Amino acid sequence: MRLSDFWRLMDDEFGAGYSRVLASELVLSELGGLSAQAALSSGIDPRRVWWAICEKQDVPPARRLGRDVAPKQ
Repeated sequence: MRLSDFWRLMDDEFGAGYSRVLASELVLSELGGLSAQAALSSGIDPRRVWWAICEKQDVPPARRLGRDVAPKQ
């Protein structure tokens, strides 16, 4: 997963403003007690960070892959 995809998923699920707060403040025990922002900065795969956030925030499985995006033509 690219970092841009991570932020798109975060913004779609939590809103553009709250996603940044959540990424910097939410402690993710699955990632050694790091915040999402710290985990990303330390090189942890964005997909792993996203799944940890989904687990912690009880994001339903149906929304974990994000919304459907129409292909560019």
